[in-house]
Amino acid sequence: MFGRILCGVAASALLFAALPATAQDFSAERLSDHIKYLADDSLEGRFPGKVGEKMTLDYLQAQYEAMGLEPGGPNGQWLQPVELLRLTPTRPPVVTWTGREGVAHTIETGMALRAGAGDGLVKLDNVPMVFAGYGVVAPERNWDDYGDIDLTGKLVVVLGGQPEAFGADPNFYGSGTHKTNEALKRGAVGIITLYPVTGGRGMRGGNRPRMTLVGANETAFQGVMTMDIAGPMAVEQGGDMEALVAMAKQGGAFKAHDSGITISLDIAETAEVIHSNNLLAKIPGSERPDEVLVYSAHWDHVGTAADPDANGDRIFNGAWDNASGTSGVLEMARAFKAGPPPERTVVFLHVTAEEQGLLGSEWYAAHPVYPLEKTAADINIDMLPFTPATRSIALFGIGKSMLEDDLARLAAAAGRDGGVVGDGEPEQGFYYRSDHFNFAVGGVPALMPWTGVDFVEGGEAVGRPYYQAQMAQYYHKLDDEWRADYDFTAAIQNLTLLYRLGQEVANETDWPQWKPGSEFAALRKESDAARQ
Repeated sequence: MFGRILCGVAASALLFAALPATAQDFSAERLSDHIKYLADDSLEGRFPGKVGEKMTLDYLQAQYEAMGLEPGGPNGQWLQPVELLRLTPTRPPVVTWTGREGVAHTIETGMALRAGAGDGLVKLDNVPMVFAGYGVVAPERNWDDYGDIDLTGKLVVVLGGQPEAFGADPNFYGSGTHKTNEALKRGAVGIITLYPVTGGRGMRGGNRPRMTLVGANETAFQGVMTMDIAGPMAVEQGGDMEALVAMAKQGGAFKAHDSGITISLDIAETAEVIHSNNLLAKIPGSERPDEVLVYSAHWDHVGTAADPDANGDRIFNGAWDNASGTSGVLEMARAFKAGPPPERTVVFLHVTAEEQGLLGSEWYAAHPVYPLEKTAADINIDMLPFTPATRSIALFGIGKSMLEDDLARLAAAAGRDGGVVGDGEPEQGFYYRSDHFNFAVGGVPALMPWTGVDFVEGGEAVGRPYYQAQMAQYYHKLDDEWRADYDFTAAIQNLTLLYRLGQEVANETDWPQWKPGSEFAALRKESDAARQ
């Protein structure tokens, strides 16, 4: 029965793919058909490396072939292979620390260590420990926790989060990506994040499998530690950890320094390689084909639950997250193909393993098919809005790039008088939690639209509880399945604006820029010469 149903869905969608389209033809029916296929039970939650991956990628390729797009991957292929690495502890790590008295202390609670992206086996003796405050280097904010210290062969301990002077809402400098990159630049073999909590009997999740990338830009080991452990270390060295933390929070004269403590550790984890893929399609630029605009979305979801629910369902179908965004990118490609040829190349990128930690986009950023310095922008679609018409268009991380100003102008021209607004929850740091983030870390101006709550009919008083109810019922829930009653009104509003924005980027000679206060502006400046 499923075979017949799936064949019918696929045939119907392929028929839609072959139909002509206009530049503004975003069809609710086609979006629904795509989601219906991608969220079908037979794909088993689209987990990387499982049966749903091949079915998903075959479907996407067939859609693009029917539209007449070209393969956009390496060597003229549709797929970019991605090597995922699953690390599973075989036993608790063995950890000791030694201070100036030369006495070794065994650590049994309050610390969790994990192997980096290697073979899962890490054994190091007497690694010097350095305390580096937040581990932040932010030139535009006159903040540098490291100075000229050399971390070669050392472990660096950093505070979680970001300096209070940077504001209450999370930013790039509070991310593990920034802290790890800065530690690696200086030769660190490990990084441990210090959390000012006490009384823990161990650290949550320390024995669970984790996913990373083969050859990922990681230290040999990483982990977390509580003040229960750090406090006694400082006391034995004649210091006060709480006073040291307070000093680090002020910045200024504080600089990373050797603690006089060494760590010995023995970590044993099994390492399993999982072969997965990103998929890329493209429309070559007519004038400047070496310059690129990317539309991205992740095709994966979280697979199946260990136990079924009361209805016997154990498949996380991921219709909203992110069959909807995947469908939006497919239909964006159709609109571009129906319109005039873009002057810059437009790439439609479907990445794997977002749900495992943005891994497919991280792989792409580390192995870009198109140089990041010649990539004009990334427009990422992670969940389309399933709501009635909205006055505004919401973005994650508002205030970062000039793309927002262009989008606001286009929204005003389209009669969306609410303009461009934030997502309403800046404290959650959502901008740093989807695939556009890896483009931003590479310096590429990146935009991430979200669900607006300022409804044309009823305003926020109606829109906010509507959105909150959707999140509570469907986000990462077994109930996130295809529904015949999706309201695609706001989705089509947003796709139309994002198409118009992409048309401008694809046909202008100027390069989109980060706003001067953005933490990514300096990263883009490093590659200015390549765009001149």
